[in-house]
Amino acid sequence: MNSTPPNPAHGRSPRIGVLLANLGTPDEPTTPAVRRYLAEFLSDPRVVEIPRVIWMALLHGVILRVRPGKSAKKYASIWLKEGAPLLVWTERQAQYLRGNLGERLKAQNLPPDLVKIEVAMRYGNPSFESALAKLKAANCDRILLLPMYPQYAASTTATACDALFDAIKKERYMPAVRTVTQWHDDPAYIKALADRIGKYWQAHGRPDKLLMSFHGVPKLTLMRGDPYHCFCRATSRLLAEALGLRDDQWVQTFQSRLGRAEWLKPYTDDTLKALPSQGVKKLHVVCPGFPADNLETLEEIAIEGKETFMHAGGSSYHYIPALNDSSLFIHALTDLTLSNLQGWLNAPPSAAALQAQSARAKALGASN
Repeated sequence: MNSTPPNPAHGRSPRIGVLLANLGTPDEPTTPAVRRYLAEFLSDPRVVEIPRVIWMALLHGVILRVRPGKSAKKYASIWLKEGAPLLVWTERQAQYLRGNLGERLKAQNLPPDLVKIEVAMRYGNPSFESALAKLKAANCDRILLLPMYPQYAASTTATACDALFDAIKKERYMPAVRTVTQWHDDPAYIKALADRIGKYWQAHGRPDKLLMSFHGVPKLTLMRGDPYHCFCRATSRLLAEALGLRDDQWVQTFQSRLGRAEWLKPYTDDTLKALPSQGVKKLHVVCPGFPADNLETLEEIAIEGKETFMHAGGSSYHYIPALNDSSLFIHALTDLTLSNLQGWLNAPPSAAALQAQSARAKALGASN
């Protein structure tokens, strides 16, 4: 985020900026692009909490030599013509949020363009710096960070906050900043999830069991005080209640392990192998922690998960798509944004007030 033009911008109405932040994606599904992305992602000390000397040697000596090629093939299998699914869906969410928010502001007799929304990726593009530069050019003097992680974790939400503050710490005139740390139990979010699943069941029938799979983290993070595990459990319980499910009709698991250390359990892959022998032949899987479809949902769950379950003796397997651009979810995002902008939403100065402000600034400059 460069330092020109200088702020404050006299004579221009101040605006509010909202950063819709997500994890990130390679620029293309190729080995070099995936290597660049993984090098940035896996170098973050919040993501991998192994002593740096040991981890960096392993990362650059082994992982970045082997994993990018395998991951590139997986990305290629789910890549859309518009680009990476995660980025495509996040940008679409931002687009619909702009429209919804503009209508809500207009209903409050506020300018529909009072709030500017940009997408930022923690790793890869568009970067926090580029997104903040756009907000600065729009004269945004207040920033709301809305990470697209309903369940707080240090390795996701906290590192997005790190990126925001790293991007603005060089500024002479820093904007006011607010962050949304978690929304795992937001009623509108739970309602959107239940609606998504209910409509899928209307079209495809109900399964023997619903599996709710969340991204995994090392068990050590729980021992150190990370609330992620508790937030995931709360989301699952609330969603099961909204769907009217008995305890024996659903199960929660954690996916995407890395390394040999113990991670949060039960593991998704182990559960998929075990369920058929327990009489579960028809299974539906949903990933409530991912508001936008990505590699982990479309490849790991929808493709690899199906192969695992069917090979173990299952007869029917369905992945229920993420919320993506569903109308109820966009309404939930709109409500979440507005509730976190309370006290900031006021009418910008009038044209006369702006002219007077500009005149005072010029006079002050001339006297100096």
